[in-house]
Amino acid sequence: MTEAPPQAAPVPRLTATVPVGTPPVWALLQRRLFDALDEAWRAFADRYCEPRGSLRYAGPVASRDGADDFYEAFFNWPVLYQLGGADDLLDAAKHHWRGVTAQLTELGYVVDEFERGYDWFHMGESLLLFYGICAADPADAEFEARAHRFAELYLPGAPAGNYDPNAEIIRAPHNGAAGPRWGVNEEWSAGYGADLATMRPYGLPLRDLPGISNWQDLADPGNAVRMGAAMDERLGRGDAVVNLAATSLATNAWLYGHDDRYRDWALGYMAAWQRRAEACGGILPDNVGPSGRVGELHSGRWYGGNYGWSWPHGLYSVGNAAVIAAVNSVLLTGGTEGLALGRGPLDAVARHAVTGTVTGTPMSISDRWHAELGEDADRPTLLVPNRHADGGWFDHQPPQLGLPVWLWQAGAERQDADRIDRLRAASGYDWRTVRSFRNKEEAGHEAPWLEYLRGENPGYPVAVLRVALAQVERRMALMAADRARPADLNIHHWQRLNPVVTEALLQLTTGTPQVLYNGGLLPLRLAYHDALRGRPGLPPDIAALVEEAGPERVRLRLVHTGLGGTRRVEVRAGSFGEHRIDGVRADAAEPGYPGDPRAYAAPVPAATAREIAVGGPRLEVELPPGRCIGLELRLTPRAHRAAHRTT
Repeated sequence: MTEAPPQAAPVPRLTATVPVGTPPVWALLQRRLFDALDEAWRAFADRYCEPRGSLRYAGPVASRDGADDFYEAFFNWPVLYQLGGADDLLDAAKHHWRGVTAQLTELGYVVDEFERGYDWFHMGESLLLFYGICAADPADAEFEARAHRFAELYLPGAPAGNYDPNAEIIRAPHNGAAGPRWGVNEEWSAGYGADLATMRPYGLPLRDLPGISNWQDLADPGNAVRMGAAMDERLGRGDAVVNLAATSLATNAWLYGHDDRYRDWALGYMAAWQRRAEACGGILPDNVGPSGRVGELHSGRWYGGNYGWSWPHGLYSVGNAAVIAAVNSVLLTGGTEGLALGRGPLDAVARHAVTGTVTGTPMSISDRWHAELGEDADRPTLLVPNRHADGGWFDHQPPQLGLPVWLWQAGAERQDADRIDRLRAASGYDWRTVRSFRNKEEAGHEAPWLEYLRGENPGYPVAVLRVALAQVERRMALMAADRARPADLNIHHWQRLNPVVTEALLQLTTGTPQVLYNGGLLPLRLAYHDALRGRPGLPPDIAALVEEAGPERVRLRLVHTGLGGTRRVEVRAGSFGEHRIDGVRADAAEPGYPGDPRAYAAPVPAATAREIAVGGPRLEVELPPGRCIGLELRLTPRAHRAAHRTT
């Protein structure tokens, strides 16, 4: 049973005494990355944003799709602030959230500051910026009020009418501030034709319509109209599994004051989906009809729903929503029973895995795997099916490691570590390889990071920081070369050029993977607070490296890379204060440094160690210039109720 942390308990303090000597390369690169990112986000805002914070855009808008692309341009800016980014970055993130929200209201996407109604695969992406602001500044009453107001939209009896408590469903795949938004979108309703080139890789949205058996059949205008009408009827009503991402909205609101209405709704909604999975033999279904029956609109099939197993992305959407909800369940309860909801989809596809090459296997999304695997795309490796239709499982791709990694991160249970070990053993490529790329999620370097944590990839910190710096430089160059006019921009333009990168910093400084991009919250394993400046993040000049990360032990190294100014940093066990530091073993050095000025070489002080009891979620470390410290934290995971904490 989790408990509240002790109130106003004194925070134990340690002072670093070990001389840095020759600065570690990783520490210098990490501080260089913070400096580069500070320059880069300002350049992006100057180039692409209006004074009110909105994006410069004069192009066309769709009836429903697109709001996420505006918010996504800034999705990781509050995270950078929370890690130690510039003092004014938080205000900038809020400014752009308000500016974009006003812009999208004018364009018709947003009502009362929340999206009018769309699917949670995309709305989850939209909300990452909002969630990040809430986590970075939980004392902001304006954003706290929004968190409650947005979550209220999904509670039973809310005026919006999104949730049906009798059927235990969100009533439509598209939902939001205006309640259920029936149908798919106005463009597709008029006719889903073969000219939709960007959708062709995903195949037919519905595969059981008479006379429409392949993509080319949609070239017939009559077939296109029939497909659009069927999509409205069958993909535009009832519940869809991607709606599980809405539990982040409720969890975020609950973190503010533990209003159990939010917790009870989220846990009840997850439990309904878990019962459906158990009734389907352990496979999480993707659709529920208006009456609450699985397959009601799909002739009894557990697959075929909107953004479900068959179309368009399969595991990419189903697995993300399930794992996002599973992680939320751990935050809400402090227990790990809810992780079963996220494990189900991963175990289901694992049972149908094959061995093949990326280059030689048809798949709906291949460009990301060519970037992540490079020359290893030609090597046979484990491929799991992403989708399922009447003909069985298909669309085999390499596993998305972010999903099993987050299950392990959230619960630290043996079965989730074993799942990762099985994936490693079945892979046909070296997990230690670090490649330079950035995908949409700003993720994908989980494999070499995991190898580093296992002690098998010691060069990872330097390698991934170099990659991060290279990606910032490339985006700065792309911005400098960009001559596009606002009227000519594609709405994905800004997210492709967003120069802020946080994956490497999250992994190295906090021991946390990148956020699940389709609407996950971001519970950090470790978080930092600048005790002298009274704000989140690492103080100036301080570099941090998590060298080992486990449920009950974390090894951390802190380095003062500067030449002046003592820094004081609070190390916090969990960004929501959920873990307890029971004790710490700290490196120390005997007196003697810097030694006699007549000596040509500095003395090497004898190494010692100190152990202290902590008994709370925080520990303060004082770092004089030119000093470092290694800490071995002994933890009790999930000892306290997770919360947005203002102190």
